[in-house]
Amino acid sequence: MTRNLLFDLGGVIMDIERQRCVDAFRRLGLQDADSYFGDYAQTGIFMALEDGSASVSDFHAELRAKLPAGTKDAQIDQAFNQFLIGIPEHRLKALRELRRRGYGIYMLSNTNPIMWKSKIAAEFGKEGLRREDYFDGMVTSFEAKAAKPDRKIFDYAVRMLGIDPAETVFFDDSKTNTDAAEALGFKTVHVAPGTEFMDYIDK
Repeated sequence: MTRNLLFDLGGVIMDIERQRCVDAFRRLGLQDADSYFGDYAQTGIFMALEDGSASVSDFHAELRAKLPAGTKDAQIDQAFNQFLIGIPEHRLKALRELRRRGYGIYMLSNTNPIMWKSKIAAEFGKEGLRREDYFDGMVTSFEAKAAKPDRKIFDYAVRMLGIDPAETVFFDDSKTNTDAAEALGFKTVHVAPGTEFMDYIDK
């Protein structure tokens, strides 16, 4: 029996575009920007921020050392947020509808405190609500100190959210992540490009 729906954020709920972020950092002067961003995971200091092993101040300091003198932290954050396009309102409505149907609605996201406290928070506020109005619980990689597909973040989510993998469907746009979750007993849905998570849920 499915009691819970566990959603990835980027690529499932929020539209993202890697190249926008790469281009923004190149404009700032980060010549090797492309090397930091994968389609589903980051590398270097960007990954360290995401898995909680580096603080925001560590992140800013390392990037300032690679960027032209005088680059401001706010400019770095603005470039970073270019990764995020936004959340279409029909997805926000869909999350509210699924909660109304009685599912436990949860989020499990590889993300970072810069995006989480700025663009992501703003996107969930578009209907005049908060993230907590859409989800019964949320787990972020920077708080869990681990990132998908590491089993540690799934174990952390099970513990913190109080969910049973056998009763939970996990939605992610990365096949690597859904494979990792399936190996731990979750039911999974790989949300393919160009599809909506609601396409995989009985109406």
